[in-house]
Amino acid sequence: MSPYPEPLRQLPAASDPAPGPHHVAIIMDGNGRWAQARGWPRTEGHRRGVEALRRTVRAASDLGIGYLTIFSFSTENWRRPPTEVSFLLGLLKRFVQNDLAELHASNVRVRMIGDRDGTPPDIRELIEQAEHLTRDNTALTLVIAFNYGARDEIVRATNRLLAARAAAGVAPLPISEADLAAYLDTADIPDPDLLIRTSGELRLSNFLMWQAAYSELVFTPVLWPDFDRAALEAAIHEYRGRDRRFGAVKQQAV
Repeated sequence: MSPYPEPLRQLPAASDPAPGPHHVAIIMDGNGRWAQARGWPRTEGHRRGVEALRRTVRAASDLGIGYLTIFSFSTENWRRPPTEVSFLLGLLKRFVQNDLAELHASNVRVRMIGDRDGTPPDIRELIEQAEHLTRDNTALTLVIAFNYGARDEIVRATNRLLAARAAAGVAPLPISEADLAAYLDTADIPDPDLLIRTSGELRLSNFLMWQAAYSELVFTPVLWPDFDRAALEAAIHEYRGRDRRFGAVKQQAV
């Protein structure tokens, strides 16, 4: 049940700038702590985290959110124990395999951001198949950040930009923000309005550091396996109470 007396209804169409958010990004954190608090293995927390993801995707779609970006696996996650990494990779594969039909039927478009060259071939192929199948869907766009790190993304984008200029015989410098943004993984995706991190941790952890420059940040103590529509609505209510000025001064009514 939502903690608010009036549950959120569907958000306005994307052409309406208020009240939003139109793009929500989530750092899904706390699976291990959730499991350990119950005396269960960390893998059970990750498994329950997939159930939370399903709930959140459905809630975002119901609310009319245009983009939902999830931090599923970072470039740093490879440092975890091999058994846990293997389990996480298996979970992602099963999520795509088991849920793709429902996502497609719900008019959800699937996108991946991250270093594809460093992604295991079977997972890369699976996600690219999902992207191809859902490419014409027009409701929610589910952006899966896999093998993703913001610093890595910016370095890769810079290298691609410089290589393209060299191939075209164009001077490498100067580079503008727009030049670099065009080579980011998210070049065709709007910046997130709202970025949520679960589990009470207060950091971005190398997630969307360029794109989140003016995102509203909401840190919730809810551990990811417990995240649901009510928690999403609570974050959206907090977002809607923020005064978004983007560095400017709000004009006073005359």
